[in-house]
Amino acid sequence: MDCPSEETLIRMKLDGILEIKNLDFDIPNRQLTVYHNGSLESIEEAIIDLNLGGHQQSTVQIEEVDFEEESNQKRLLWMVLVINFTFFIIEITTGLISHSMGLVADSLDMLADALVYGISLLAVGKTITKKKRVAVISGYFQIFLALAGFIEVIRRFILNEQMPDFSTMITVSLFALVANGLCLYLLQKSKNKEEAHMQASMIFTSNDVIINGGVILAGLLVYWLESNKPDLIVGTIVFVVVIQGAIRILKLGK
Repeated sequence: MDCPSEETLIRMKLDGILEIKNLDFDIPNRQLTVYHNGSLESIEEAIIDLNLGGHQQSTVQIEEVDFEEESNQKRLLWMVLVINFTFFIIEITTGLISHSMGLVADSLDMLADALVYGISLLAVGKTITKKKRVAVISGYFQIFLALAGFIEVIRRFILNEQMPDFSTMITVSLFALVANGLCLYLLQKSKNKEEAHMQASMIFTSNDVIINGGVILAGLLVYWLESNKPDLIVGTIVFVVVIQGAIRILKLGK
């Protein structure tokens, strides 16, 4: 359990088990606390079935707790989703125009973030079948785009053509870096930032900041070396990250 997609995977797998009252995720320590009534057997079976290395550490009896969902958390996650999707549109458009595979790949990573947040929010009040259908469509869509990106990277490596516009790479990535920085600030500012799904969102956004920095570095190397190879290398790395995220999303459809 080391990213929001895995948390979403677990939440959807356990959805529908009536004994569960609340789930408390501790992402950094890879721990999940399940508040439940009745038997633990069905919960354990569902978690083990995910093949994420889950096992029971301990179980204790406590007094009944009243769990309430904070609407401001949903609004905050909606804001982060909109920012990510907006920059997906901006980066994929400018990436195609400037011939930068780094920007195109980074745009797909932004889309992956938006899909994870979107699936989590869409899951509220929806049937399990509908949740799984959305997850499968999203996962295959991500894989299709990433594979198309890989093919284009290989073509450019072989033909050694289409130098990317390094200035566009750096400028757009700087704006994306600011956007992800804003998302991180909003998440950290939240009164509920200690809660697991908020921590997961901050980890995801922190990773995006690192990727933005990688694209900026690639843009500088393109300028200094007068070669498209740094852009293609960074694009390949990010495409791998996107496919890994898509595979996790596809697990939600099982």
